[in-house]
Amino acid sequence: MPNTLDDTFVTEGPWKPDIFKGKVAFVTGGAGTICRVQTEALLLLGCKAAIVGRNKEKTELAAREMTQLTGSPDSVLPVSGVDVREFDQLERAVAATVEKFGRIDFVIAGAAGNFIAPFADLSANAFKSVVSIDLLGSFNTAKACHPQLKISKGSILFVSATFHYYGVPFQCHVGAAKAGIDALSNALAVELGVSGIRSNCIAPGAIEGTEGMARLSGSANKEKMCSKIPLQRLGTTKDIAETTVFLFSDAAKYVTGTVHIVDGGMWHLGTHFGREMYPQNLLSEENAKL
Repeated sequence: MPNTLDDTFVTEGPWKPDIFKGKVAFVTGGAGTICRVQTEALLLLGCKAAIVGRNKEKTELAAREMTQLTGSPDSVLPVSGVDVREFDQLERAVAATVEKFGRIDFVIAGAAGNFIAPFADLSANAFKSVVSIDLLGSFNTAKACHPQLKISKGSILFVSATFHYYGVPFQCHVGAAKAGIDALSNALAVELGVSGIRSNCIAPGAIEGTEGMARLSGSANKEKMCSKIPLQRLGTTKDIAETTVFLFSDAAKYVTGTVHIVDGGMWHLGTHFGREMYPQNLLSEENAKL
């Protein structure tokens, strides 16, 4: 089982029980590592949730495990077979959520794709695929949920990153997609704010135990990585969950159009995993031939 929360998130944490009672969340990528724990935090605080993904087995397993947190088998709806690049599939997922729970208050656009690839080796199709999943998928998610968010005066949270704050080698595809997500969120904050809808981004840094971290860090030494982070540790999925709860809570009811960076101050030092491979990998004989 992946990194998950338990009831101590409420009993030993800063949040009041049931602050999200009666609310419903719609989460793309909800069976993944970061978005799963974001969803668990909402559930533990009284929310119900629909988790949306492509893989049926993975999505349904995550839903079953999540319901153990709440003790209610009806608190989580798995919606599988959904590709966020296809708007009509998200419309069907929204319809299924509303049929089950009657409303949507919170949206987490968290479906994403990433891999390490130097620009010279990155195909146009691979670049398009990442931008389509991350950016187009985020647009489609917000668009499909918009009618329900207008009714509930709800809130959207996009999952971004810090890769576009500086030049990160081997991540141009993701950096471009996440920059677009930030711009999308800012525009929606202005456009949809008049309807009472808030739009924000959360930008995780190096989060331990996640699939993305495993891919990007490779064999990098953990102690060395932590030494380059001002707070001297890797982040946790709980760190992301805490910020998620804040942004959806009434404590943030006047917060919109922001990007909340949760990375221990890492980006201020221009620290990234590609730095360990620079410039040797870029100057290698193999890349020099491309």
